Amino acid sequence: MNTTDGRKLRHEVLEAIRIRAVKQVEAGQSPEVVIRALGMNRRCIYKWIAKYREGGVDALRARVLSGRPLTLTGSQLRWIFRTVTTKNPLQLQFPYALWTREMVKELIKRKYRIKLSITSVGRLLKKLGLSCQKPLMRAFQQDRVFVQQWVEQDYPKIRAKAKKIKAEIYFGDEAGMRSDYHRGTTWGLRGDTPIIATTGARFSMNMLSAITAKGKIRFMTHTGKINATVFCEFLKRLMHNVDNSVFLILDSHPVHRSSMVKKFVQTLKGKLQLFFLPPY
Repeated sequence: MNTTDGRKLRHEVLEAIRIRAVKQVEAGQSPEVVIRALGMNRRCIYKWIAKYREGGVDALRARVLSGRPLTLTGSQLRWIFRTVTTKNPLQLQFPYALWTREMVKELIKRKYRIKLSITSVGRLLKKLGLSCQKPLMRAFQQDRVFVQQWVEQDYPKIRAKAKKIKAEIYFGDEAGMRSDYHRGTTWGLRGDTPIIATTGARFSMNMLSAITAKGKIRFMTHTGKINATVFCEFLKRLMHNVDNSVFLILDSHPVHRSSMVKKFVQTLKGKLQLFFLPPY
Protein backbone atom coordinates (compact mmCIF):
# COMPACT_ATOMS: atom_id res chain seq x y z
CA MET A 1 0.00 0.00 0.00
CA ASN A 2 1.29 3.47 -0.88
CA THR A 3 1.96 5.81 2.01
CA THR A 4 1.41 9.54 2.19
CA ASP A 5 4.44 11.80 2.41
CA GLY A 6 3.62 14.06 5.36
CA ARG A 7 6.11 16.69 4.11
CA LYS A 8 3.78 17.46 1.22
CA LEU A 9 0.82 18.23 3.48
CA ARG A 10 0.01 21.61 4.97
CA HIS A 11 0.94 21.97 8.63
CA GLU A 12 -2.68 22.34 9.75
CA VAL A 13 -3.76 19.22 7.81
CA LEU A 14 -0.90 17.14 9.20
CA GLU A 15 -1.71 18.43 12.68
CA ALA A 16 -5.33 17.33 12.28
CA ILE A 17 -4.20 13.90 11.10
CA ARG A 18 -1.90 13.51 14.11
CA ILE A 19 -4.62 14.44 16.58
CA ARG A 20 -7.26 12.28 14.91
CA ALA A 21 -4.94 9.25 14.78
CA VAL A 22 -3.98 9.48 18.45
CA LYS A 23 -7.60 10.02 19.50
CA GLN A 24 -8.60 6.86 17.63
CA VAL A 25 -5.88 4.94 19.47
CA GLU A 26 -7.14 6.48 22.72
CA ALA A 27 -10.60 5.14 21.83
CA GLY A 28 -9.22 1.62 21.67
CA GLN A 29 -8.04 1.06 18.12
CA SER A 30 -4.74 -0.59 17.25
CA PRO A 31 -1.98 1.90 16.27
CA GLU A 32 -1.02 -0.30 13.33
CA VAL A 33 -4.62 -0.40 12.10
CA VAL A 34 -5.03 3.37 12.44
CA ILE A 35 -1.87 4.31 10.57
CA ARG A 36 -2.54 1.85 7.76
CA ALA A 37 -6.07 3.20 7.36
CA LEU A 38 -4.69 6.75 7.09
CA GLY A 39 -2.08 5.65 4.57
CA MET A 40 0.77 7.24 6.51
CA ASN A 41 4.23 5.89 7.30
CA ARG A 42 3.79 3.29 10.05
CA ARG A 43 6.61 4.75 12.17
CA CYS A 44 4.71 8.03 12.53
CA ILE A 45 2.00 6.77 14.86
CA TYR A 46 4.40 5.73 17.62
CA LYS A 47 6.17 9.09 17.53
CA TRP A 48 2.78 10.78 17.85
CA ILE A 49 1.73 8.55 20.75
CA ALA A 50 5.03 9.28 22.50
CA LYS A 51 4.51 13.03 22.07
CA TYR A 52 0.92 12.77 23.30
CA ARG A 53 2.01 10.85 26.40
CA GLU A 54 4.51 13.59 27.15
CA GLY A 55 2.52 16.74 26.48
CA GLY A 56 -1.07 15.89 25.58
CA VAL A 57 -2.82 17.29 22.51
CA ASP A 58 -0.67 20.44 22.54
CA ALA A 59 2.38 18.30 21.80
CA LEU A 60 0.73 17.24 18.53
CA ARG A 61 0.21 20.79 17.31
CA ALA A 62 2.14 22.09 14.31
CA ARG A 63 4.36 24.01 16.71
CA VAL A 64 5.58 21.37 19.15
CA LEU A 65 6.08 22.49 22.73
CA SER A 66 9.49 22.04 24.31
CA GLY A 67 9.97 19.89 27.37
CA ARG A 68 12.00 17.14 29.00
CA PRO A 69 13.11 14.15 26.90
CA LEU A 70 10.53 11.43 26.29
CA THR A 71 10.69 8.32 28.45
CA LEU A 72 10.04 6.16 25.39
CA THR A 73 10.57 7.24 21.79
CA GLY A 74 8.24 6.51 18.89
CA SER A 75 10.46 3.72 17.55
CA GLN A 76 10.63 2.15 21.01
CA LEU A 77 6.82 2.22 21.33
CA ARG A 78 6.55 0.59 17.92
CA TRP A 79 8.93 -2.20 18.97
CA ILE A 80 6.96 -2.78 22.17
CA PHE A 81 3.66 -3.00 20.27
CA ARG A 82 5.08 -5.34 17.64
CA THR A 83 6.69 -7.59 20.25
CA VAL A 84 3.63 -7.85 22.47
CA THR A 85 1.25 -8.49 19.55
CA THR A 86 3.39 -10.96 17.59
CA LYS A 87 5.48 -12.84 20.16
CA ASN A 88 4.61 -15.59 22.59
CA PRO A 89 6.28 -14.62 25.91
CA LEU A 90 7.84 -18.07 26.07
CA GLN A 91 9.92 -17.11 23.03
CA LEU A 92 11.50 -14.40 25.19
CA GLN A 93 12.23 -16.69 28.15
CA PHE A 94 9.30 -15.56 30.28
CA PRO A 95 7.68 -18.17 32.57
CA TYR A 96 4.12 -17.74 31.24
CA ALA A 97 2.59 -17.96 27.76
CA LEU A 98 0.27 -14.94 28.09
CA TRP A 99 1.43 -11.35 28.50
CA THR A 100 1.03 -9.51 31.80
CA ARG A 101 1.80 -5.92 32.72
CA GLU A 102 4.65 -7.15 34.90
CA MET A 103 6.16 -8.99 31.93
CA VAL A 104 5.83 -5.94 29.67
CA LYS A 105 7.55 -3.92 32.39
CA GLU A 106 10.41 -6.44 32.45
CA LEU A 107 10.51 -6.48 28.64
CA ILE A 108 11.03 -2.70 28.53
CA LYS A 109 13.67 -2.91 31.25
CA ARG A 110 15.56 -5.66 29.40
CA LYS A 111 15.48 -3.95 26.02
CA TYR A 112 15.88 -0.27 26.90
CA ARG A 113 16.97 -0.26 30.56
CA ILE A 114 13.99 1.97 31.35
CA LYS A 115 12.10 1.30 34.57
CA LEU A 116 8.35 1.95 34.57
CA SER A 117 5.77 1.39 37.28
CA ILE A 118 2.99 -1.15 36.75
CA THR A 119 0.53 1.74 36.56
CA SER A 120 2.60 3.42 33.83
CA VAL A 121 2.76 0.16 31.89
CA GLY A 122 -1.01 -0.15 32.14
CA ARG A 123 -1.45 3.37 30.76
CA LEU A 124 1.08 2.62 28.03
CA LEU A 125 -0.79 -0.51 26.93
CA LYS A 126 -4.02 1.47 26.83
CA LYS A 127 -2.35 4.11 24.65
CA LEU A 128 -1.28 1.32 22.29
CA GLY A 129 -4.86 0.06 22.07
CA LEU A 130 -4.23 -2.99 24.29
CA SER A 131 -6.74 -2.80 27.11
CA CYS A 132 -9.40 -5.13 28.45
CA GLN A 133 -12.32 -5.13 30.87
CA LYS A 134 -14.32 -7.57 32.93
CA PRO A 135 -17.34 -8.73 30.88
CA LEU A 136 -19.44 -8.49 34.05
CA MET A 137 -19.75 -4.76 33.30
CA ARG A 138 -21.49 -5.52 30.01
CA ALA A 139 -23.75 -8.05 31.70
CA PHE A 140 -25.31 -5.27 33.77
CA GLN A 141 -26.92 -4.01 30.56
CA GLN A 142 -28.98 -7.21 30.40
CA ASP A 143 -31.86 -8.69 32.41
CA ARG A 144 -31.55 -7.24 35.91
CA VAL A 145 -33.21 -10.24 37.56
CA PHE A 146 -30.67 -12.68 36.10
CA VAL A 147 -27.79 -10.35 36.89
CA GLN A 148 -28.90 -9.80 40.49
CA GLN A 149 -29.26 -13.53 40.99
CA TRP A 150 -25.78 -14.13 39.55
CA VAL A 151 -24.16 -11.43 41.69
CA GLU A 152 -25.93 -12.33 44.93
CA GLN A 153 -26.09 -16.13 44.62
CA ASP A 154 -23.95 -17.64 41.85
CA TYR A 155 -20.78 -15.60 42.18
CA PRO A 156 -20.48 -15.98 45.99
CA LYS A 157 -20.65 -19.77 45.47
CA ILE A 158 -17.92 -19.59 42.83
CA ARG A 159 -15.79 -17.43 45.11
CA ALA A 160 -16.28 -19.77 48.09
CA LYS A 161 -15.39 -22.81 45.98
CA ALA A 162 -12.28 -21.05 44.65
CA LYS A 163 -11.19 -20.13 48.16
CA LYS A 164 -11.62 -23.72 49.35
CA ILE A 165 -9.25 -25.15 46.71
CA LYS A 166 -7.08 -22.01 46.43
CA ALA A 167 -8.09 -21.36 42.83
CA GLU A 168 -7.60 -18.01 41.12
CA ILE A 169 -10.66 -16.36 39.57
CA TYR A 170 -10.34 -14.64 36.19
CA PHE A 171 -12.89 -12.86 34.03
CA GLY A 172 -12.40 -13.56 30.32
CA ASP A 173 -12.86 -10.96 27.60
CA GLU A 174 -12.37 -10.55 23.86
CA ALA A 175 -11.99 -7.16 22.21
CA GLY A 176 -11.74 -6.39 18.49
CA MET A 177 -10.10 -3.46 16.71
CA ARG A 178 -10.96 -2.47 13.11
CA SER A 179 -9.55 0.07 10.69
CA ASP A 180 -12.98 1.27 9.56
CA TYR A 181 -14.21 1.95 13.10
CA HIS A 182 -14.95 5.61 13.81
CA ARG A 183 -15.84 7.20 17.10
CA GLY A 184 -16.44 10.85 17.93
CA THR A 185 -15.83 13.84 15.68
CA THR A 186 -13.12 14.80 13.26
CA TRP A 187 -10.55 17.18 14.68
CA GLY A 188 -10.12 20.42 12.74
CA LEU A 189 -8.67 23.90 13.15
CA ARG A 190 -10.50 27.22 13.43
CA GLY A 191 -13.83 25.66 12.54
CA ASP A 192 -12.56 23.94 9.38
CA THR A 193 -13.27 20.24 8.97
CA PRO A 194 -10.25 18.63 7.28
CA ILE A 195 -10.78 15.97 4.62
CA ILE A 196 -8.54 13.03 5.43
CA ALA A 197 -8.05 10.31 2.85
CA THR A 198 -8.42 6.75 4.14
CA THR A 199 -8.13 3.36 2.54
CA GLY A 200 -11.17 1.22 1.82
CA ALA A 201 -9.32 -1.87 2.99
CA ARG A 202 -10.21 -3.32 6.36
CA PHE A 203 -7.69 -4.55 8.92
CA SER A 204 -8.47 -6.09 12.26
CA MET A 205 -6.89 -7.54 15.36
CA ASN A 206 -8.46 -9.29 18.32
CA MET A 207 -7.29 -9.34 21.92
CA LEU A 208 -8.13 -12.20 24.27
CA SER A 209 -7.61 -11.47 27.94
CA ALA A 210 -8.22 -12.71 31.47
CA ILE A 211 -8.35 -10.31 34.40
CA THR A 212 -8.81 -10.81 38.13
CA ALA A 213 -10.89 -8.62 40.44
CA LYS A 214 -7.61 -7.11 41.68
CA GLY A 215 -6.53 -6.11 38.19
CA LYS A 216 -4.08 -8.91 37.38
CA ILE A 217 -4.15 -9.28 33.59
CA ARG A 218 -3.03 -11.96 31.14
CA PHE A 219 -3.57 -11.43 27.42
CA MET A 220 -2.68 -12.40 23.85
CA THR A 221 -3.54 -10.93 20.45
CA HIS A 222 -4.73 -12.69 17.31
CA THR A 223 -5.11 -11.46 13.74
CA GLY A 224 -8.29 -12.92 12.35
CA LYS A 225 -11.52 -14.39 13.64
CA ILE A 226 -11.68 -15.91 17.12
CA ASN A 227 -12.90 -19.50 16.87
CA ALA A 228 -12.73 -22.54 19.12
CA THR A 229 -9.19 -23.39 18.01
CA VAL A 230 -7.92 -19.90 18.87
CA PHE A 231 -9.76 -19.87 22.19
CA CYS A 232 -8.30 -23.27 23.13
CA GLU A 233 -4.84 -21.86 22.38
CA PHE A 234 -5.63 -18.97 24.73
CA LEU A 235 -6.70 -21.40 27.46
CA LYS A 236 -3.58 -23.48 26.90
CA ARG A 237 -1.41 -20.39 27.35
CA LEU A 238 -3.41 -19.26 30.38
CA MET A 239 -2.72 -22.57 32.11
CA HIS A 240 0.96 -22.80 31.18
CA ASN A 241 3.19 -23.09 34.23
CA VAL A 242 0.29 -22.34 36.60
CA ASP A 243 0.45 -24.12 39.97
CA ASN A 244 -3.05 -23.57 41.36
CA SER A 245 -6.44 -24.17 39.75
CA VAL A 246 -8.05 -21.46 37.63
CA PHE A 247 -11.73 -20.46 37.52
CA LEU A 248 -12.51 -18.55 34.33
CA ILE A 249 -15.77 -16.60 34.11
CA LEU A 250 -16.99 -15.98 30.55
CA ASP A 251 -19.97 -14.73 28.63
CA SER A 252 -22.13 -17.26 26.78
CA HIS A 253 -20.57 -16.85 23.34
CA PRO A 254 -20.95 -20.09 21.28
CA VAL A 255 -17.16 -20.42 21.03
CA HIS A 256 -16.85 -20.58 24.82
CA ARG A 257 -19.43 -23.38 24.97
CA SER A 258 -18.18 -25.31 21.93
CA SER A 259 -17.46 -29.04 22.07
CA MET A 260 -13.78 -28.41 21.29
CA VAL A 261 -13.44 -26.14 24.31
CA LYS A 262 -15.29 -28.59 26.56
CA LYS A 263 -13.00 -31.44 25.47
CA PHE A 264 -9.89 -29.35 26.08
CA VAL A 265 -11.07 -28.36 29.56
CA GLN A 266 -11.74 -32.03 30.35
CA THR A 267 -8.12 -32.91 29.52
CA LEU A 268 -7.00 -30.62 32.37
CA LYS A 269 -8.87 -32.81 34.88
CA GLY A 270 -10.43 -30.02 36.93
CA LYS A 271 -7.47 -27.66 37.03
CA LEU A 272 -9.42 -25.25 34.81
CA GLN A 273 -13.13 -24.68 35.38
CA LEU A 274 -15.35 -22.44 33.25
CA PHE A 275 -18.31 -20.47 34.59
CA PHE A 276 -20.74 -18.33 32.62
CA LEU A 277 -22.36 -14.94 33.15
CA PRO A 278 -26.11 -14.38 32.69
CA PRO A 279 -27.17 -14.43 29.02
CA TYR A 280 -27.05 -11.09 27.20
